[in-house]
Amino acid sequence: MTKKERAHIAVERLKDRYPLAQCSLEADDAFQLLVATRLSAQCTDARVNIVTPTLFERFPTVQAFAAATPEEIELYIRSCGLYKTKARDLAAMARVLRDEYDGRVPDTIEVLTTLPGVGRKTANLICGDVYGMPGAVVTDTHCIRITNRLGLSQGTDPRRVEDQLRKLLPPEESNDFCHRLVLFGRDVCTARAPKCGVCPFNDCCPSKA
Repeated sequence: MTKKERAHIAVERLKDRYPLAQCSLEADDAFQLLVATRLSAQCTDARVNIVTPTLFERFPTVQAFAAATPEEIELYIRSCGLYKTKARDLAAMARVLRDEYDGRVPDTIEVLTTLPGVGRKTANLICGDVYGMPGAVVTDTHCIRITNRLGLSQGTDPRRVEDQLRKLLPPEESNDFCHRLVLFGRDVCTARAPKCGVCPFNDCCPSKA
């Protein structure tokens, strides 16, 4: 079985298991998703979803964030970890969006990754979830771990894994596939104790126990 064939099987079986593929971060618009994704670094999505309602109530727009100091933002995001760095990035990012993009979140990976605190994972998420662009590959920890186990990627460098998967996945399926990997990683293929006995890839996974 080739990698491309295994990738096709993975796409179809995860689609059957998780028909509704969606980001677990809660956001009403592109900017809120950008903020929530930045907060999710080394923090659970569940924790971010607890923090963001109050945060967005206090700073409801790009302009409100841009007018805030990092210290003001810190007060609302302390429980997310690395809050000083995140607050500094959020304030700087909002100022760039206000001053250079008229408050609009850009729609290309190349431009998004020039924003303070925005890496390729976040940029791919915005392009795929918000702008519906095909070929978005969000290489979070679940994606990297599971595609390594399935033999679809090698290594832990997010950019390298992204490039490897882009060659294997149908562009129209890649964004949803990554969302489904998150659900699968929490449900079955966990980091510490994968449930190989009930895994739908038992017949084709090279890493099965």
